[in-house]
Amino acid sequence: MAQDNFSRVTEFILLGLSDTRELQLLFFALFLLAYAMVLLGNLLIVVTVRTDPKLSSPMYFLLCHLSFIDICYTSVTAPRVLVALLWGRKAIAFEGCMAQLFFLHFVGSSEMFLLTVMAFDRYTAICRPLHYTAIMARGACWALVAACWLGGFAHSIIQTVLTLRLPFCSPKAIHSYFCDVLPVVRLACADTALTEWLMASNSGLISLGCFLVLVASYALILAKVRAHLSQGHWKALSTCASHVMVVTLLFVPCIFTYLRPAGASPSNEYVCVIYTTFSPMMNPLIYTLRSSEVKEAMWRLWKRCRA
Repeated sequence: MAQDNFSRVTEFILLGLSDTRELQLLFFALFLLAYAMVLLGNLLIVVTVRTDPKLSSPMYFLLCHLSFIDICYTSVTAPRVLVALLWGRKAIAFEGCMAQLFFLHFVGSSEMFLLTVMAFDRYTAICRPLHYTAIMARGACWALVAACWLGGFAHSIIQTVLTLRLPFCSPKAIHSYFCDVLPVVRLACADTALTEWLMASNSGLISLGCFLVLVASYALILAKVRAHLSQGHWKALSTCASHVMVVTLLFVPCIFTYLRPAGASPSNEYVCVIYTTFSPMMNPLIYTLRSSEVKEAMWRLWKRCRA
């Protein structure tokens, strides 16, 4: 009887995005291009912020950490997807699947918390400018970033433990291109209604809660800017516009994917592409194209490299 508490599955089969070879090669090219853009774009932001003393404000400190998280987040799924698309290796070991599930939620939820902190940073800069330096001191910024990582770890360990406690048996085909909690849990040979509800409450409510906090902060910022129109406020509002686009690309697909009732049809794999690959790819473009300071710092970096 005790043996029934352990998994009888040693590997899962990731069905991926398509079984057609031509489409697999097309998806490989698109994923490779997107992954290269994620690595190069976000790494460029990290190097630029770290090497330019003019980008020492809390906003750019947090942006540097966001870029680092985006690199980690996409690297959890993209290399495995590229191998599967090119060589057709769809099998993934049970331990590898659990590790991918853990790190996906660890880094993903940490990014959500960090985006919320970035919204707080913009709210403080616009609504409480006289206290901004004291509130967002470097020590406070480090503490907030550490809290984001700790919150992500706590969220992910709960998801992973709930999954590992389930007994798995045939079928073992996952209707996705990576291991995520809901597709994996639905393979368990047990009643998973309660587990799915707990996971939806965990992942879905975190996504929805952070999103509502972000919306509320932007509403307060808009009210402040409307009451005090000045060049400085409009510049800060332009930065917030970039943040809104990032938030929309990440949170809306996550809410759609995770805040679903038990028994609902599996989420679309193409929706998952938006928040696992497309959003981290767009972050460098959104922030650099709308920030003259970052573009000027990148130009100074380019001139130093050529010298």
